[in-house]
Amino acid sequence: MKRKVVIGFLGSQLDSGLGAARWDKWRPTVSLAQHDDLQVDRLELLHDVRYLALARTVQADIAQLSPGTEVRLSEMNLANPWDFGEVYGALYDWLKTYPFELEQEDYWAHITTGTHVAQICLFLMVEARLIPGVLLQTAPPRRQGSQAAGSYELIDLDLSRYDAINTRLRSARQDAVSFLKSGIATRNPRFNALIEEIERVAVRSTAPILLTGPTGAGKSMLARRMYELKKSRHQVSGAFVDVNCATLRGDGAVSALFGHRKGAFTGAAMERAGLLKTAHQGVLFLDEIGELGCDEQAMLLKAVEERRFLPLGSDAEVQSDFQLIAGTNKDLRTEVACGRFREDLLARINLWSYVLPGLAQRREDIEPNIDHQLAIASQELGRQVRFTREARADYLGFAQSGEALWSGNFRDLSASATRLATLAENGRIGVELVQAEKARLRWLWDKHPARDAASDVSLHDLMGAAAEQLDAFDRLQLQAVIGICRQQASLSEAGRALFNVSRNQRAVINDADRLRKYLLKFGLTWEQIRT
Repeated sequence: MKRKVVIGFLGSQLDSGLGAARWDKWRPTVSLAQHDDLQVDRLELLHDVRYLALARTVQADIAQLSPGTEVRLSEMNLANPWDFGEVYGALYDWLKTYPFELEQEDYWAHITTGTHVAQICLFLMVEARLIPGVLLQTAPPRRQGSQAAGSYELIDLDLSRYDAINTRLRSARQDAVSFLKSGIATRNPRFNALIEEIERVAVRSTAPILLTGPTGAGKSMLARRMYELKKSRHQVSGAFVDVNCATLRGDGAVSALFGHRKGAFTGAAMERAGLLKTAHQGVLFLDEIGELGCDEQAMLLKAVEERRFLPLGSDAEVQSDFQLIAGTNKDLRTEVACGRFREDLLARINLWSYVLPGLAQRREDIEPNIDHQLAIASQELGRQVRFTREARADYLGFAQSGEALWSGNFRDLSASATRLATLAENGRIGVELVQAEKARLRWLWDKHPARDAASDVSLHDLMGAAAEQLDAFDRLQLQAVIGICRQQASLSEAGRALFNVSRNQRAVINDADRLRKYLLKFGLTWEQIRT
């Protein structure tokens, strides 16, 4: 049975009394030790230094009534106990360092004592899961009598009506959003809106989450941040297990994910728990989930739906309660249509689905991200590294232009920052160093297949004899446009990639419409060039 831990404020009036007459009245905190059907194992009693003598008397009285109850006194000195901000801040700071042990202890927040402001703050702390427990209300007996215990009740309230005083909670939520973005002040409106919704889902839902996006878009980092956010709210107690499904093949995949019994196959010299079991009470991140084989997909579906599965070679099911976050750089709908991914598994993991844009689709976020990467590189090198003004303008001008493909997304940006920081003389990145780095990136992207996409475009296949009527200028331009379109997931993304400079100079931005009209000049549609 779990230990019962009560957190509450000392009541300077209700708990008062230092003489023998104190036993003739009901005292809420002391009454916690007077119930025959309630054994409190530990009481965290918050008090002002001015009432230390009263706190010690209450501590001694509880020890007399219930020797098995440990009473810990914690000073919380408030200049104004009726000031909401001060009380909330002090309680918040105390809880941040409190060692909650959810597997061994249940927590009750005692809301009978303290000022009304203190009681409201306890309400909010329980609602926000900063106190991972329930509310405890005590009441005096109908008739006063010697050592009367009164009554107690556990309360689960809907605190939505307190939204008007949730300013601090909104601030905490903004902090959570910033945490998911690693503290980077991103500027892309669509990405920021995406992260704000993910924050709400992360702290409210335990359903599977699907993150789709190109390699290097930050799926793994975001999944880990979501786990850390949930752990800070005491919503998970297990580990974060990160698995790249592209590395799992054959029987080894089943064994790695679901475990095996000793002797289940040749070489199985000892039992293996498996990664799903390791993720019990935690988060399992399956990156590149589209690479899983059909058998593993079927076993995973059962594990997600029923929280149990069969290890390889075992007749007994194993239970594991984990939250699944899946990542992929493929469109799983296409994989389903091609018979490579189970439709029922996609339906199960697609409740919360988010597409993370690549760095080339978030060019306004390159500046804060390069600053963040340089800060990381500076910390690793043990010295501060910064651009000169001219070098910064030169680097950003290139990085935010259409010439910079960022095909490796944030991996390319991180590598670029590391090179610049390592080669910087006296911690200064100059124009000459930036010029050399630009040459490196051009060389990297010249070898990327995306640069040769235009040569793979056959206008004759698309347009028939009409292709022969085009000038060389129009033919080369159209081939290049179609090559870029075939690298993008949608008409809008292709338009943003093609009009990345001029779009910022227009009062009304409609990249998809501009691209559609350009294609129509040649009798082509988006569907035709994507087929």
